[in-house]
Amino acid sequence: MTEEAAVAHPSGGYYQQTDLVTGDAVVLDLRPAGFATRMLALFLDVVVQVAVLVGLGLLVDLLGQQVNTATYASITLAMVVLVIVGYPVAFETVTRGRSLGKLALGLRVVGTDGSPERFRQALARALCGFVELWLTSGVVALVVALVNRDGRRVGDFLAGTLVVQERARRADTAPIAMPPRLAAWAGTAELSRLAPETAQMARQYVQRYHELTEETRHTMGVQVADAVARSVSPPPPPGVSPVEYLAAVLAERRRREEERVARQRG
Repeated sequence: MTEEAAVAHPSGGYYQQTDLVTGDAVVLDLRPAGFATRMLALFLDVVVQVAVLVGLGLLVDLLGQQVNTATYASITLAMVVLVIVGYPVAFETVTRGRSLGKLALGLRVVGTDGSPERFRQALARALCGFVELWLTSGVVALVVALVNRDGRRVGDFLAGTLVVQERARRADTAPIAMPPRLAAWAGTAELSRLAPETAQMARQYVQRYHELTEETRHTMGVQVADAVARSVSPPPPPGVSPVEYLAAVLAERRRREEERVARQRG
């Protein structure tokens, strides 16, 4: 089957395909970080934290000569918590999912739905990391990361996060052009039920279309077009390829949104 061939939906829609893969936006836009890359990023973060702990430890030792034992112990505990928990929480919150180690290796923590990491997620990862990384010397994190395909550790499961390899370049944000032969059909299509997440998934596919292999273009195109077709009616004319169909839907959706904004400003 060529890229231009249409796939009929038995219920009268456009495309039929088996269930979509879990986390479609992640499949299209983000790639789970490799195990070795994650370990190297973690090693860099640990080196930074140990260096900070050593530096603060020397400072606390100097102060310890002027305070009692209880105060010295309290300061030491606060210092350890601040570095081990506060460091990753602060960096990942401010940089939207990147510590110094992840920044150096092009990694980022995101939600399992592809959304940016939030403060509560960073905090959950850091608190869990204190146990699975520091108290167990990383053994728990290593075992858990090895037995799941995305390399997630316990903290990732509790926080609902995933460490991904950021793209070498960001997707083009230019408007998607309307295929001329579908302009009339798109102008009458019902698009109000199309969810933003599904539209974003379609946009990522269309923007990366030329980066995909021919087999992936077809397989993924059918999957994405089927997801869009569940919320769009009527079906397009016969003989339309998945990428044309999706481009027409996205271009028309953008045109209507621009008109709506223009009316509001008017």
